[in-house]
Amino acid sequence: MPLGIYISVPFCRTKCSYCNFASDVFSRAVFERYVDRVCADVRNAPRAAAEMGGRMERAVDSIYLGGGTPTVLETAQLERVFDAVRSQFDVRPEAEVTVECAPATLTPAMLESLLRCGVNRVSLGVQSFVDQEAAAVGRLHKRATVLGDIARLRAAGITNINIDLIAGLPHQTAESWEFSLAEAIATGAPHVSVYMLEVDEDSRLGRELLAGGTRYHAHFVPNEEAVADFYGAACERLASAGILQYEISNFARAGFDSRHNLKYWTRLAYFGFGVDAHSMLASATADIESVRFASADSLEQYLQEAGLPRTIVSPQAALEESFFLGLRLTRGVSLRELAAKFGEEAVGNARPAIAQLVEGGLMEEREEFVCLTSRGRLLSNEVFERFLVADEIAR
Repeated sequence: MPLGIYISVPFCRTKCSYCNFASDVFSRAVFERYVDRVCADVRNAPRAAAEMGGRMERAVDSIYLGGGTPTVLETAQLERVFDAVRSQFDVRPEAEVTVECAPATLTPAMLESLLRCGVNRVSLGVQSFVDQEAAAVGRLHKRATVLGDIARLRAAGITNINIDLIAGLPHQTAESWEFSLAEAIATGAPHVSVYMLEVDEDSRLGRELLAGGTRYHAHFVPNEEAVADFYGAACERLASAGILQYEISNFARAGFDSRHNLKYWTRLAYFGFGVDAHSMLASATADIESVRFASADSLEQYLQEAGLPRTIVSPQAALEESFFLGLRLTRGVSLRELAAKFGEEAVGNARPAIAQLVEGGLMEEREEFVCLTSRGRLLSNEVFERFLVADEIAR
């Protein structure tokens, strides 16, 4: 199977208050050093794969630049990254090539650069079409900016566009959420991602919410019940417009599912480069199913060429991963396919957990498939805990 390539660009114009990713605002002086390091890692990919004990395909059918905001790079830097990938890998002509963009970073020069790089899919970090909500979390764009960017992308021939939205932003109401959904649908974008606000200590807003404070508009964040209602409304509203849910957070018109992200959920091989980039490759030895490894999650450590910690995934761990990753998909997991790959006995051992989850209304069986119910998608972490890997070995 062809490989998926992920490249992390951890630079932003501003750090959004809700963000818990390994990205931040850095001086442009470090951009060139970072691009040098990423390009060197791409060139070194075959050796790194061998050292990790993985099998690396040269053929590539998806490339994804995420972040951060890749479009804050200089156009020459962006093109260097793509040149490195294409010189090391056999990128298929039909490959899906995605770049994440913050609205207002798509200058005419950047748009021309994306086309030269073969980009055919753009993911816009909109989060909200309501200007007050976007501003409250540190976004620098307005609704009009987004609409202008989409129009210019289409004029340039890039029509495969994703719009990111977040349910649960400060000041968000049922009415304002409906407005954002209606605007997303009205753009004609064929793909929409809907994320529920994450409350954890890895973001400024999350820490403030946990502390019960008022900074970052934390006291205007909707409660959990309201956020769950917003998510349910999104599922219904998007479906009525023909934008169907195919994964917990992702919705698409027919033929526009994210081919790159599907690799993660169906456990197909991918190679990541850059800060906090993760990889999974098939194992080069028969007794190990696959290997996972990741680069350092801080810019300083990454530039100091920190080593790649490796996790060996046994066949049993791979089966469990197949459940809790595959169950993210609306279609669910095929028990017949899992039995063919891992054996009838191994799948049979998961039957008690499946039966309990079905009885609890969190999962349902459809012929050979098991999948989450609507309630199960809201409580997905509770379901996934039943399939946690117990025997991954870090070496």
